Amino acid sequence: MTTINWNEVLDSISENAEEPEVEDRFVKRLLNALGFTSDEWVQQFKTGKGPADFAARKNHDDDKFSVAKINPDLIIEVKGRVSGNAIINLAEGTPAYKKAKEQITGYLLAPKCQTSQWGMLTNSTDIQLFRKHGKIVLPATDCMRITKDNIIEIITRLKNLLKNPPKALTICIYNDKGGVGKTTTTINLAAILRLQQKKVLVVDFDPQQGDLTDSLGLQEGKVKLSDCLVDQALNVKETLQAFNLKNKAGQLVKMFDVIPSDSGLSKFMRYEYEAQIEKGSARLRDLLDIFVPKYDYILIDAPTNWTFFSKSCVIASDVILMPTEHNNFSSLKNAAKVIKVFLPEVKKLRQDGGPIALPIFFNRYKATEASIKRANAEIKAILTVKKGDTYPLDPNLLPYYWPKSTKTVIDTTIFTVPEYEVVSSAAFSRKPAVFQNKKAAEDYLKLARKYFLYE
Repeated sequence: MTTINWNEVLDSISENAEEPEVEDRFVKRLLNALGFTSDEWVQQFKTGKGPADFAARKNHDDDKFSVAKINPDLIIEVKGRVSGNAIINLAEGTPAYKKAKEQITGYLLAPKCQTSQWGMLTNSTDIQLFRKHGKIVLPATDCMRITKDNIIEIITRLKNLLKNPPKALTICIYNDKGGVGKTTTTINLAAILRLQQKKVLVVDFDPQQGDLTDSLGLQEGKVKLSDCLVDQALNVKETLQAFNLKNKAGQLVKMFDVIPSDSGLSKFMRYEYEAQIEKGSARLRDLLDIFVPKYDYILIDAPTNWTFFSKSCVIASDVILMPTEHNNFSSLKNAAKVIKVFLPEVKKLRQDGGPIALPIFFNRYKATEASIKRANAEIKAILTVKKGDTYPLDPNLLPYYWPKSTKTVIDTTIFTVPEYEVVSSAAFSRKPAVFQNKKAAEDYLKLARKYFLYE
């Protein structure tokens, strides 16, 4: 691979470069720097949802991607620095960025990109890498401004990520309101993912109740998560406990692994103990990082209220799944607080674009026409930014409440998980409802497919 003089490359791109110039002078060289040879990428790849500017995949023996043009690993959407007389600003949050992000997400989820793990946006001024896990497309980096001083560092970072893709998707089940079924959701989502042959780890990081640990009939072990927070010599793998069930032959079969809550966690509710944790609320993420290559999903049951514990859970996660209840208006309102206040705080701390929030869903759902009408009225009030505007609903919140809505059509459909007696009483049997009830299994499978799994 030839050495690229990036100072010359960046100098060669005009300030008003349009898309073809960026492609020829920057992206083709970038692909080379990332380790792709000329027969490992193509332009105008047909995704099934429109043509992507570039697609790339390493060759396998005689299977040359430039010839086969199937199963790409990386999709790249390219923009010019300008379009006509308009400057294209791809900085995160700008209209151009939001539109380009929608494009790359659409391509990654398109029929001919099922194997794609990575998506990239760039106009040679800004660049961002995205990762796909199932139906989730999330940032793998922040949106980075390219300069002569950092271009080598950026390329090295991108190359390392492409070579070492994380396996697990880490999901924090959280709402800043209690009583919405976070623990029930965590347990049954873990169970249904296990039935889909996924390898799952569940983390109970509730310092007071530990309901998840109790409802699975587990006890704290000799090595505790609370000790691992402060003692770096301990092996966090030794906190793992298997949740087992007997099969028809009476043999114990492991369903999924659990890091249980323990009695030592509660002391970290006091600041003098919390202050002893190196890296503070980022410590949990470091501890769980060792499990990312070993599992398909890591589910974290987070406690209510924005404390060290819930903040730790969110920092450790790729995505936030927020159960709400249609008749619990505080749960609807507090979801907006998570999206508008807590997540930006964590994103600023992490500096890697994550985590992201998923649309809310109604949990333990027993609806009447009147109760749904009241819930939608409450949601409309949450979304309304200025009465009387032609489009008064907050576009930054709308996708998280009414994700099927557009600027022209308001669709108030919200995904729901019904309530069954077996779900609420499953804790008494120490067995997830998904393993006991066919209808419960069907509904939690719908939840998993709605947010995470391809059907």
